[in-house]
This record gives sequence, structure tokens and C-alpha cells, in this order.
Amino acid sequence: MPRRLIAIAAAAATAAGTVALSSAGPAQGADPIDYAALGDSYSAASGVMPTAPGSPAQCLRSALNYPNVIAERTGARLTDVTCGAAQTKDFTAAQYPGIRPQVDALSADTDVVTLTIGGNDSGIFIRAALTCSIAGFFTGGMGSPCKDQNGSSFEDTVRDKTYPDLVDALRAVRAKAPNAEIAVLGYPWIVPATGGCFDKITIAAGDIPYMRSLQATLNDAVGRAAAETGATYVDLNGLSDGHDVCQPPGVRWIEPPIGAQNSIFAHPNALGEREMAAAAMAALDLG
Repeated sequence: MPRRLIAIAAAAATAAGTVALSSAGPAQGADPIDYAALGDSYSAASGVMPTAPGSPAQCLRSALNYPNVIAERTGARLTDVTCGAAQTKDFTAAQYPGIRPQVDALSADTDVVTLTIGGNDSGIFIRAALTCSIAGFFTGGMGSPCKDQNGSSFEDTVRDKTYPDLVDALRAVRAKAPNAEIAVLGYPWIVPATGGCFDKITIAAGDIPYMRSLQATLNDAVGRAAAETGATYVDLNGLSDGHDVCQPPGVRWIEPPIGAQNSIFAHPNALGEREMAAAAMAALDLG
């Protein structure tokens, strides 16, 4: 349990005893949780309107992202430095001129940290999505042209490069926030396990399992990095199953390229962000 949550519980117990023994009036409320949100476009909810007031334009940070949902539901004091297109390297180096490394938002007083990171590293996921969509378009959705062209290269990069970079990034977070409870969220499923929906995303039917396997490999890397660094992994594999881009509005958590309700495809919508918030809160026992 985060240090400040323990303090809040202790304060509540003390206040209860004071009320029982005297009539000196209500106890003062405990300080809110110091909560810092780091991460990429899945944390920033890039493409979900409205934009967070005062946020850097290039970060595409939404006022409805899961950190804001968590802060609203818990009363936490939020420092939100999430930024679209962030990679693990941007935790310790400036992503854009004038934007500080994300770990600079942390301190020994930080109680809770949430983040989603790794999907942009080496350009793997967006490159795979675009490559497979283009390949599927030119084959009319037939066969597995993306798998045939690229084989295991995407997953090999996640295992060999993204995973160690995730470990380094999470160690940097821990070093800056030694007293915090750190929750690392996985990525909700973008495509279903089989079948696909060519009218929404032009990935060939034979490449749908290929893309799903790539995302499973990425989430496995995120989970293993969290375990290695003592962070809590928020596993969204089961929760997000059946909420992929092929589902109708109101069911899907991720928007498709064709008929999207967001301005950025293959990213969570407002419903997805709320569900990610709920999962993180449950994992951290925040209400």
C-alpha cells in the first residue's frame, strides 16, 4: 500500500478515537494522494477530446485520459506528464524541446505512479500496423502477406530491444519515486484473436493472429519488466478481450482506422480510458 494511503488510514483511526474521547470538533482531513501519471498516447488518451487545459499541444493529452479519471474518482493530486508518441527513452531525456524528461515529475513524496509505455519503441507497433494494413489492402484481405514479408522480426525486436529498455525505464521511475506504488498498464487488444473486420481495418484475415501475437509479446515484455522492477502490472488481456476495433461503438475500447470516433486510430476511446482507470484502481486498491 502506498505510504500516504497508510498515513490516511492511520489519520482516520486517530480521528475516530478523538471523536470518541472528546467533543473538540471534526478532525482535519488527510492530504490527498500525490499521484504522477507518465507514459505514451495510451496514457495521454491522444485523440480523445477535449484536450487537457494547459497541456503541451504536441503531447495530444486529453482531459478524459485514465489519469484524470483516477484523480477525479480518488481526489488524488495529479501531476500529468503523459505525452503522445513517448518512448522509454523519454522518461530520462526530453521528448520535445521545452518538455522535461518524464521522471522529473517524480520525487520521494510521490505516492502513486501509473504509466503505459513501450508500444512506440523502435517504431515497432505503428510500423507493424501500417505495414500489415497496406499489405492487407493490396491483397483484398486474403492470406497473410504481412507475416509472409516480416516473419518474426517485429516480435524479435520487442524481446531483444524493447524489454531491456522497459526495465531501464522502470528502474529510473523507481529511483526518482522510491516510496511510490507503481502501476504499469498493459495495452488493450487492438484486434480480435481471429477473423478481423476488413471494413474497419484492412489487415488480412491471416494476419490478424499475427498482429495479436505481436501485441501479446509486447504485453508480456511489459509484464516481465514490471515484475523485474517491483512494479504492479495491470493485465488488460482478459478485460479488453471482445472490446477491440472490430466491435461496435459503446463496446469497443479501441477505435478503428475506418469509422473512428477519435482523431487517432488504434487508440483508446473515452470508454477504454475509463476501463483502464478502473483496472489500475483495482490493482492499486484505490477504492
